[in-house]
Amino acid sequence: MGASDLRGKSPDELRTELTNLKKEAFNLRFQAATNQLENTARMRTVKRSIARVNTILNEKARGAEAEA
Repeated sequence: MGASDLRGKSPDELRTELTNLKKEAFNLRFQAATNQLENTARMRTVKRSIARVNTILNEKARGAEAEA
C-alpha cells in the first residue's frame, strides 16, 4: 500500500491498519524464530509499511494542530 492510498484514509482507519501491520510483524518475527519463515523479504516490507503509516498519522496530527 502506497503513501497516496494511506493519505486518503481517516486517522481511525490508519490506526486499524497500524494494528494489523504490527500483528503481522509479530507473527513474522515468531516464524523467523522458529525457522518457519518462507519469505524473509516480507519482514522488510511490513516494517516499512508500519513506518509509512506512522509518518502519515504524524502528518495528519501536525496538520490538525496547525489548523487549530
